[in-house]
Amino acid sequence: MSDFLVHVTSVACLYGILALALNLQMGFTGLVNFGLIALFGCGIYGAAFAHLWGWPPAAGLVLGLVFAVLMGLFLARLGTRMSDDYWGIATLSIAEIMRLVFTNEQALAGGAQGVSGLPVTFASLGGQAGLARLALYAVLLLAALWLCQRIARGGFGLSMKLMREEPQLARALGYDLDRIRRIVMVVSSLMAAIAGFFYAHYLTFVGPEQLLSAETFLIWSMVIIGGVANNWGVVAGAFLMQFALAYVPFIKDWFDLPSDFVAATRLVIVGGGILAFLIWRPKGLFPEKIGGANA
Repeated sequence: MSDFLVHVTSVACLYGILALALNLQMGFTGLVNFGLIALFGCGIYGAAFAHLWGWPPAAGLVLGLVFAVLMGLFLARLGTRMSDDYWGIATLSIAEIMRLVFTNEQALAGGAQGVSGLPVTFASLGGQAGLARLALYAVLLLAALWLCQRIARGGFGLSMKLMREEPQLARALGYDLDRIRRIVMVVSSLMAAIAGFFYAHYLTFVGPEQLLSAETFLIWSMVIIGGVANNWGVVAGAFLMQFALAYVPFIKDWFDLPSDFVAATRLVIVGGGILAFLIWRPKGLFPEKIGGANA
C-alpha cells in the first residue's frame, strides 16, 4: 500500500470516529451540535499541553479526556436551558470562542503559531510506522463502531431514539431526558477527544486552524451523506469524503488548474454534498433501518 493511501486511510479512520460521535448526538438523539470540533479540540490541545509541559503522551490523552468530559457536561447543561435550535447555535458559538481564545492567547499554546514537534506514534518502527499507525487507528475505529452499535441496539438506544422523535412522549413515559443528554454528550465527547489526541500526534502539530467551523461541517457531510442514524453508513461517508477531498489536488494537476481550485473545490464538495443529499436523498446512502438492524 502506498504512503498516500496509508495517509488518507489513516485520516479517514480518525474522522470516522468523529462521524460516529456526531451520529450518536444528532443521528440517534436529535442533538444538533454545530460545535463538535470543540470536543475534538479538547483532545488535540490535551496533547499540546502535555508536550509543552514535558509530560508523557499518555498524560496528554488523560488531560484531553478530562477536558472533553467537562466540555460535554457543560454543553449538556446548556441543552437543559435552551431549545434545540438555540442550543445548536450556542455550540457553534462556543467552538468559535475556543478557536479565537487559542488564536489570540500566546501563553496558552503558542497562539496562532500553535505547537509543533509532538512525538510521532510508533516513530521507532521506521518504515513500518505508517502501517502500524493505520492498524491502531483502524482498531480504534472498530472499537468506536462496536460501542455505538452496542448503544444503539440496547434499551438506552431506544430511549435516545424516543427522545429524538417524541421528546414529550418520552418525558410522559418517565424518561429523564437530561440524563440521556448528559450520557450521550460524555460518551461522544470522549470519542471525539480520542480522535483529536491521535490526530495531533499524527500531524505532530496543533494549531487553532484545526478548530475551524468548516471542519465541523465536513463531519456533518460525512454523516448526512453516509446515512443519519446508521453507524456503518457514517463510517462509509467518512471514507468517501476523505478520499474525495484527497484526490482534488490530482485533478488540479491533471488539468493544470490554479492553486485556488483546491480550496474552492473542497468547499463545493462539502457544501454541495450536504445540499444535494438533503434535497435528493435526505436519508443518505445507507438509510436508518427501522428496528436498528444495522444501526
